[in-house]
Amino acid sequence: MRLVAFVFVLIISTHCIFAQGLNRYQRTTFNVFFGTSGANLQGLDDFLEDRGEEPLPNNYRTYGLAYQSRFNDFIVGAELYQNNGANGMYGDYTLDYRTTRLFLNVGYSFTEEGKFHLIHYMSMGVGYLNFQMLKEVNDYTLDDFLDNPANGFILRKNDITQGSNKLGGFLTEIGFEVGYDLNILPSEEEISLIAKVGYSFNPFEESWKINGFTFDNLQSGAFIRIGAGITLPEENYFYRDASLGIHFIYGQHFSKPNALNQHLRDNGYKELSGVPQNLGLKILGENRGFLYGLDVYNVTMHGNANENYLQSLNSVRVYGNMGQKIIDLNDWEVGLLGGLGYANLRYSLMHKRKVPFPELIDIPDYDGELRKGGMMAKPEVYLAYALSLSKKDKVDLVLSLNGGYELPIGKYKLGDVSMSQYMSSPYLQLGVGVRP
Repeated sequence: MRLVAFVFVLIISTHCIFAQGLNRYQRTTFNVFFGTSGANLQGLDDFLEDRGEEPLPNNYRTYGLAYQSRFNDFIVGAELYQNNGANGMYGDYTLDYRTTRLFLNVGYSFTEEGKFHLIHYMSMGVGYLNFQMLKEVNDYTLDDFLDNPANGFILRKNDITQGSNKLGGFLTEIGFEVGYDLNILPSEEEISLIAKVGYSFNPFEESWKINGFTFDNLQSGAFIRIGAGITLPEENYFYRDASLGIHFIYGQHFSKPNALNQHLRDNGYKELSGVPQNLGLKILGENRGFLYGLDVYNVTMHGNANENYLQSLNSVRVYGNMGQKIIDLNDWEVGLLGGLGYANLRYSLMHKRKVPFPELIDIPDYDGELRKGGMMAKPEVYLAYALSLSKKDKVDLVLSLNGGYELPIGKYKLGDVSMSQYMSSPYLQLGVGVRP
């Protein structure tokens, strides 16, 4: 329900902002970002120092993507960030943390439309947090792992390994964005160079408390990010010759983890039942029938493993896509796309009953995880219907149906067991989005 509300707010915000000044200026932009943030880990570092261990570095790396629409001087958009902390050691264990954040942002431009812009913005959204202390299990077979999965502990809040719909909490950012456009492409699109500075913060104290310890500071800190992407100024094209839209997608993959389930049965665990669900974002641009864009979605299965453990099988997949629109009749569209990307695969066993955190770091062996990553490819076909939000607005609500087949490039082994059969599957996704 939180993500449904997020989509609704994005669509309504876009419509309201576009309605503020008809027949004036608009542009859409898509960027990918890399950056660094400073996180004040004082509480956690003090905890480690009291036990004679080195503190964790007070920074984390950020990777993300952002979609932004400008109408006159008003800005509305959405951002998705993955933040990875620097590792530390605690005896034979590796300390690590990561967070995911999904934001809706609004802002105002201090500059007139042109190649240079300066924007002040504020973001509100939801997130996920993972803090773990685990031993390396690279030499384990799958049966070895299932026989003894307790190799440390994993603490999660709003656990997206059970589905992206678990994103929650309330997070905010405030910052400034400066950008410059390079008109070096032979098409109407221009290259967008972006830099952002600001501060991320969690406004509610102890809202990221897990197992007796507060991890609020992992969701806060000053940041700097640099990015590049595609921008589509309205002055460069006629309406419907080019577009750049954002879509929220939900669907199913028609596969089962048969190889994993066989080993689960043999070791006294329950099988993962059903089929994997996926939820994510699709950025899709078009220029006179040529299609390009990016997909990111989270494929998940989860359930009880036995009376002591919960289990999850999770795969985040990121694709770059290119293709061609083959039918554009009135408001109906059909297109073909090909994608090449990266996917990880993560199988987790989480103990249902762990001691509180102060004791947990001294008695850590409860949970375990196996993971693998590799390249993926896919062909895809889509059917879409574009519905104008207003007779006067140049923005459409787009309903879509996407279907394709994913092909792993690699074996995706969990221990010694190949999961390529599971990763190779047809899928079907429903989408709803906006396209200025």
